[in-house]
Amino acid sequence: MREDRGAAPGRRLELLKADCGECFGLCCVALPFSRSADFALDKDAGAPCPNLKTDFRCGIHTRLRQEGFTGCTVYDCFGAGQKVSQVTFGGRDWRSGSAAHARQMFDVFPVVRQLHELLWYLSESLTLPAARPVHADARRALDETERLTRLSPQELADLDVGAHRREVNVLLLRVSELARAGVGRGRKKDRRGADLMGARLKGADLRGADLRGAYLIAADLTGADLRGADLIGADLRDTDLTDADLTGAFFLTQPQLNAARGSADTGLPESVTRPGHWTARG
Repeated sequence: MREDRGAAPGRRLELLKADCGECFGLCCVALPFSRSADFALDKDAGAPCPNLKTDFRCGIHTRLRQEGFTGCTVYDCFGAGQKVSQVTFGGRDWRSGSAAHARQMFDVFPVVRQLHELLWYLSESLTLPAARPVHADARRALDETERLTRLSPQELADLDVGAHRREVNVLLLRVSELARAGVGRGRKKDRRGADLMGARLKGADLRGADLRGAYLIAADLTGADLRGADLIGADLRDTDLTDADLTGAFFLTQPQLNAARGSADTGLPESVTRPGHWTARG
């Protein structure tokens, strides 16, 4: 598994991307899902998805959307899968041990996934020049979070990850305030946690907006200006981002983007990539 604890923030973001070839298909086994528009069947936690092959790869990876598994295409473990597989459990897969070994691996995976998501936000914080006043605090929080990811399986299973998330979130809120302070002065909008499902926001000026945890499901953000907006935890399922400008938006993750719709003209921050299912005109 590739690791570099002394890597620059931009490089660290690259290392937090999932490497399925180094994972034992943990997201395909540990997590439950129910038959819905996102999943074609029911699956209990700890039960292997029927599409999982013996080499831990997905048998329908290239046609997940066509086969009714859109939910899989909008999930990202932030590199937790390879960390748990190759570091926490030293390359010993869940099939090779006892049932207790498998259960412990499945219990630990979502804990490490939460820690790796925090590593993503903290690493991105260190790339934001406006947040320089709290960079030292962010680096300390990043180092502590990284240390927690290297705990033993039992220590990870017992970890109060919620308490750690709350502590880090105080810092991330300060990062957000600093990063948005000089963007769209006089136009900032506090939409934190707002219910904007299906909202008509075509061409809206949302520069420097606080959209943390906002429900933007199926909202029309065509041509909207989201430069410098905080998008941490925003629900972008089926959000229309066609021709929108998200350059400079921060705390936007690949799973959020994969759940949205967009176009070749949608402006994106460097930390994410344009989803393959986006069409030229959304």
